[in-house]
Amino acid sequence: MAWFILARLLFTAAVVYSAFLLRPLGPSLVANLLFGFGLALLAVVFEWLLRDTAVTHMAGALVGGAVGLALAKGIGAALFWADPGDARVAFLHSFVLLLFPYLGLVVGGRKGEWLEPTRLMSLFRATGPERGYKILDTSVIIDGRIADLCDTGFIDGTLVIPQFVLKELQLVADSADSMKRNRGRRGLDILQKVQKMTGAEVIISDADFPEVREVDLKLIELARTLGGKIVTNDFNLNKVAQLRGVQVLNINELANALKPVVLPGEIMKVFILKEGKEYNQGVAYLDDGTMVVVDNARKMISKTIDIVVTSVLQTTAGKMIFGRYLDPSQSVQPHSDERPRSRSHVSSSAPSAPSGPSGPSAPTAPTVAPAPTASGTPVSEPSPRAAATPLAGK
Repeated sequence: MAWFILARLLFTAAVVYSAFLLRPLGPSLVANLLFGFGLALLAVVFEWLLRDTAVTHMAGALVGGAVGLALAKGIGAALFWADPGDARVAFLHSFVLLLFPYLGLVVGGRKGEWLEPTRLMSLFRATGPERGYKILDTSVIIDGRIADLCDTGFIDGTLVIPQFVLKELQLVADSADSMKRNRGRRGLDILQKVQKMTGAEVIISDADFPEVREVDLKLIELARTLGGKIVTNDFNLNKVAQLRGVQVLNINELANALKPVVLPGEIMKVFILKEGKEYNQGVAYLDDGTMVVVDNARKMISKTIDIVVTSVLQTTAGKMIFGRYLDPSQSVQPHSDERPRSRSHVSSSAPSAPSGPSGPSAPTAPTVAPAPTASGTPVSEPSPRAAATPLAGK
C-alpha cells in the first residue's frame, strides 16, 4: 500500500512540474501550478474509482477505445473531399472523433469477460452439441448395471472404453482363479451387450499414457484430455479423481440415492433371512439390497413379519435400517395369579357351619349361585373345610 501512495505522489509532482515548465495557461505561475495539481488529482480519483474493476473489463475498454479511435480516424480520412474550412464539416470530424472512442470504451468495458481464455476458446469451437464423454472403469463394467442404465436412457453421451481397460479386463478373464475368470467374462459380455444397444454410442479409445503405470491414473489423464467423466464403482478412484478436478459418476452413489426413504416409527414387512450378530437379532434384506437388522426376531427366521423402524444409518457404503419385532403374544400378558386369588377369595368369604351327614349345610355367600336339590330347596356346595369336619369326627 505504501508504494501506491508513493507512486501517486510522484505522478502528481511530475504533472505539476510539467505545468510549471510548459506554462499552458500563460505566464501566471500560480495558475499553472494549480492547473497541473488539479489534473493530477482528477487522474488519481479516476484511478481510485477503477480499483475494484476487473482486469478483463479494463482490457475490454482499452481495446474498444482503440478500435473506436481507429474507426474515427478512418472515417475522417474518408471525408477528405469535404471542405475542412466549413464549420459543419469541422464539427462532424470532432463528433466522429469523440463518438466512436466513447462507444468503444463503453461496449468494451461491458463485454470485457469475452477476453477470458475460456470465452476466447469457445469462439473457435464447433457450434454443434458437445459430446459428453463417459469413460468406463473396469469395476463398473464387471458390475453390469451400466447396461441397464444405458438401456433405460439415463446415461447419455458417448461411452469411451480405453484400450488399457480392455487389456485389464482380458487379464481378469484369463485368470487361473475361476471366480475372477467368470467376472472377466461377464464384463466382456456386458460390453458386447452395450455395443448392440441402438441408443448408446460406444467408442474404443487407443489413447495411452506410457509415463503413467497405474490404470486409475491413466483414466484420470484420459478424462482430463477428453473433458469427460469417469464412470466407476471404485471408492478410492472416486476420491482421487475428485481431488484432481475430474468429475466422477458413481453407480453405487446413484443406487443409494434411489433407495426409498424410511423414517423411524414406520411399519414395514420383511423376510427374516438369518441370525444377527447380537443376541436375539435377525437380519433381513430389502429388494434393493439394504440390510435390515431386527431385534427380537431370532425365532422368526424364514418368516415374513411386520417390524417397527427404530433408526436408519446412512454410510458411504450404503444404508442400514434397524427395527424391532413386536411379538403379538407378548403385547397383552394376563396376570398369572389373578384366578387363584379370586377363587381363594370366594372360598374364604363363605361361612363354615357344622352339618351332619343328613343335614343341609348353611347358605353360602351371595356370590356363588346355589344348586337346587331334588326337593327344590337350594343347597350350597360344601366348602372343603366343612366337608372335612364329619370325616374327622368319624
